[in-house]
Amino acid sequence: MNIYEPYRVAVPEGVSGDWQVSKFTVGALGKDSKRLYYALQGRDVPEGTYTRLTHNREVVMSDTPSEIQDHMQVIRHIELLGGYILVNGLGLGVVLKAALASPKVKHVEVVEISEDVIRLVSPTYQADPRLTIHHADAFTWKPPRDIAWTVVWHDIWSDICTDNLAEMAKLHRRYASKVAGWQGSWSKELCLYYRRREQRGSINPWTFA
Repeated sequence: MNIYEPYRVAVPEGVSGDWQVSKFTVGALGKDSKRLYYALQGRDVPEGTYTRLTHNREVVMSDTPSEIQDHMQVIRHIELLGGYILVNGLGLGVVLKAALASPKVKHVEVVEISEDVIRLVSPTYQADPRLTIHHADAFTWKPPRDIAWTVVWHDIWSDICTDNLAEMAKLHRRYASKVAGWQGSWSKELCLYYRRREQRGSINPWTFA
């Protein structure tokens, strides 16, 4: 079994406002334009059917192995540390699914700015009593004073881009006093790598969706 298979989502297809959850199929390399597109970006996707979240028809995230791999850093911390988890950005719930699957996790809080995303995705997970979803902005939401999360994860961006680093730094500062264990942001290390290249005069060759 593919090591990423347990983290793929079971969110049903649906539409709410400008947001949509849909299935898509990737075929054999050389015969499928979608497979070739991913391969050319160094993010080859095995044949299969996957789930994606789109906004105004632009892909925000999917549960392809390459995108799940982007979240393995936080998933490993969750599985190791357990406790109380904060996730800024619901997406398809890949990280949320991993957290709720861990018996070490006592409670998960998710802050999501889009009511449409909550409407589409939250029903898949909301039966678990350990979950609380807040319809709020991660930059302005005020957490309880007495909370200390074991793991805090920020994933509010659609693209891997050096422009995200300023917002990452702001979020890390904002939640630092509430972190009892580990804090991270989606693709932060890759964004830092691209910034170092830009500073050396190299141009970022592409932006991943």
